[in-house]
Amino acid sequence: MPRIPKGAVPSPNIWHNPKIYELENRAVDPDGVIDMAIRAVRPWESATVLDIGCGTGYHLPAYASSAAQVIGVEPHPDLAALASRRCSQLRNVAVHVATAQALPVPDASVDVAVARWAYFFGPGCEPGLKELSRAVRRGGAAFMVDLDGSRGSFGAWFRATVPTYSARTVEDFWSRQGWQRAELDPRMVFTRRADLEAVLRIEFTPGVSARAIREIPGLELPYPTILRWRLF
Repeated sequence: MPRIPKGAVPSPNIWHNPKIYELENRAVDPDGVIDMAIRAVRPWESATVLDIGCGTGYHLPAYASSAAQVIGVEPHPDLAALASRRCSQLRNVAVHVATAQALPVPDASVDVAVARWAYFFGPGCEPGLKELSRAVRRGGAAFMVDLDGSRGSFGAWFRATVPTYSARTVEDFWSRQGWQRAELDPRMVFTRRADLEAVLRIEFTPGVSARAIREIPGLELPYPTILRWRLF
């Protein structure tokens, strides 16, 4: 087992199934709804971008194509190694094994920080948010891209898988922290039915994933999302 930094919270999907999660990354938001919403708030062209929980580094090359510097942070060493390999030819990308609550960056050095699918539960995230306040410079912004567990079939499957989840508690937390929010409606689009079913099986419990597979007839499903952000 690789040595995981203290304080890391295991991911139930990518940590155990990185190859299947790669299929999910490819399927999510082919229309670019999420990135367009982020850039409307704070563009990352010529910026220093921090990807928190970067996993295998799927999004790092896209950031690197226009950012000045890109820093990926991932607590799972095996995933971080895959991210480093993916970006080995990109001189403006660096990947570190670290956690959100101990970011390996200097004070006030980041223009745009993004965490995708990492802050669903709100309470308990305070140490990571404190680190963002240290790391993001004035004029910068931090973004959280999260599943909207209150909407649509995907939200219903998520709530059935995690019955302790409370959308109200999560919203109250982010409201107290002073973050802004927007509801987005990206799609998840697959090229093969087998890939869609494999992704649903790593996202939900066996009973819930079987139900989801029955309820989705084709290769596409809505993926209700909340974009949260704070300006510094």
